Amino acid sequence: MKIAIVGASGRMGLCVARLSASEGAEVVGAADSPLSPHLGRDVGEAAGIGPLGVTISADTAACLLGADVVIDFSTPSALSGLLRQAMCVPVRVVSGTTPIDPDLECRIEAAAEVIPVLHAPNMSLGVQVLAELATLATEKLGPSFDVEIVETHHRAKVDAPSGTAERLRRAVAAGRPNLDAVYGRHGDAGPRGPNEIGVHAVRGGDVFGDHTLHFLGLGERIELTHRATSRDVFARGALRAARFLTSKAPGRYSLVDVIRA
Repeated sequence: MKIAIVGASGRMGLCVARLSASEGAEVVGAADSPLSPHLGRDVGEAAGIGPLGVTISADTAACLLGADVVIDFSTPSALSGLLRQAMCVPVRVVSGTTPIDPDLECRIEAAAEVIPVLHAPNMSLGVQVLAELATLATEKLGPSFDVEIVETHHRAKVDAPSGTAERLRRAVAAGRPNLDAVYGRHGDAGPRGPNEIGVHAVRGGDVFGDHTLHFLGLGERIELTHRATSRDVFARGALRAARFLTSKAPGRYSLVDVIRA
């Protein structure tokens, strides 16, 4: 499997490059922002594994040539441009970029009519199972249990709440569609409403990503938690998703499809 990496000099991009060979992938292209400190470097050297013969470039279109799949961990604006270029090549797209606004969501859907596209806010297969458990627990426990989501990430994360927390919120909403999201609470917030779902963000240190769903009833509670102890889990998930897409027709795919394949 030949892959290109967009956002190649970021934490996740370098992690994908480092693990590519062990996952049976060959890096044939690497691109990042013109402001990247690694621009012009060999992506393998930047990832600490020695030269791969692929230079990190600001030319995204050129980096896609010869690739079966492009793995994207960049920015929403970069993803928008990447989707246009990927449709022209064409090349399959696996993206873990967040946040995704309604306009970018429409662009992803449009691209999926031409090429296979898989977007997930969290590439961990464990998180996808957690989302399925969230829906099941919400359905089984019913409205007598309040639901809250708490996510924790490293101090450098720029968006809040995380894309994964939003994914989990949607999973809960699949079990109880009438819930209203409340993002944090402060001041005289009053008593908790019966149809609220609280979503809370904690930032600090070097936490890769912790997500806990709290189901709080009278006299009992259930907590479902996923903790990422290494970025490798996200890179391996993206590489597994990329391999999954190599045999797929144009369309929109998810990690649920990967797990069930």
